[in-house]
Order: sequence, then structure tokens, then C-alpha cells
Amino acid sequence: MRAPLAPRAPRRPLSSRDWFGKTAAAFILGFTLALGCAGLFRIAAGVGDAYFSTKGQFAMWLMAPVWALTLSFCFLFRSSLRAWLWLAAANLLVWAPVLLMGGLGS
Repeated sequence: MRAPLAPRAPRRPLSSRDWFGKTAAAFILGFTLALGCAGLFRIAAGVGDAYFSTKGQFAMWLMAPVWALTLSFCFLFRSSLRAWLWLAAANLLVWAPVLLMGGLGS
């Protein structure tokens, strides 16, 4: 028989208190996340140096919606610290394969 679970502390409600930290995290780390997503797509699609191809243009224009979504959803984090930590972790997950596959140029 399992022991009953201890009651959880109440979750901190969403508020506009940390808006500057959340916005800064999304502005800075959201940009690097969007850049990493575009680089990851460029490597996965095999674009190479053909920036004027359809896939190359798609990789370039992929940055805008990813960055805009990051800026839009950054206010759903409960604190600015969480925004910085989660976006930093997302950057690590996106940039690790890009760097391992040699996606920063030849």
C-alpha cells in the first residue's frame, strides 16, 4: 500500500510582474532559438550554400515565425527565471545537433 502524497504548494498564478525579464529572455534567447531552428532545417533539408533555392529561402524565413511565437508565448512562463532556463534548455537542444553536424560553415 502506498503512502498518501503530501499536498502540493499552490502554483504561482500567471502575472505581469516579471514582464521585462520574460520579454528579454524571449527577445535574446528566442532569436538564437529561431536561428538554430533555421540552421537545423537547413542541415536536415540539405540546402548547403544554395541560399536562393526554395529550401534556402524557407530556412531563412523560418526565423520570423519561430521568433514571433517565442515572443508571444514568453508570458506563459510563471517567472522570468523559468523563461530564461527553459529557453536556454531549448537552445541547447536545438544547437547541439547543428554544432555536431558541422552546420556553422566549412
